[in-house]
Amino acid sequence: MTDPLTTCLWFDGRAEEAANHYLAIFPNSKLGRIGRYTEAGPGPAGSVMVVEFELNGQRFVGLNGGPQFTFSEAISFQIPCADQAEVDHYWDRLGEGGEEGPCGWLKDKFGVSWQVFPAELIDMVSDPDPVKAARTTKAMFAMSRLDLAALRRAYAGE
Repeated sequence: MTDPLTTCLWFDGRAEEAANHYLAIFPNSKLGRIGRYTEAGPGPAGSVMVVEFELNGQRFVGLNGGPQFTFSEAISFQIPCADQAEVDHYWDRLGEGGEEGPCGWLKDKFGVSWQVFPAELIDMVSDPDPVKAARTTKAMFAMSRLDLAALRRAYAGE
């Protein structure tokens, strides 16, 4: 296998809308091919069947497969952010019309789950000093949108 893996997301008629929504949020993203249903079906001839798109180098295909399957938190996409401004950007844009969850998790308006977190959080919660890691984890559990300054204070014991 020489090509990277591609994530296929199953939508109920909103694949192109979702792709365009994500393209407007993520830098270094692009739209690929759009395949349409033919008279062979099962969707209406001419309607979007699949749409290819890429978000920051990650390849996706949006498939308009119908209402049979929906998204769940069992699959989510992690967005490690460089700073609070990035956390806020992704949280605000992906959260529009969606649902906020705990610890930096949210569902967007299409039901796709995202984990929006400052990249340095991983180092903090996996610190070999269990007291620092526990303080940071406890602070994270009390948040919905993650606050990097508050996480840093908890890590430092302030």
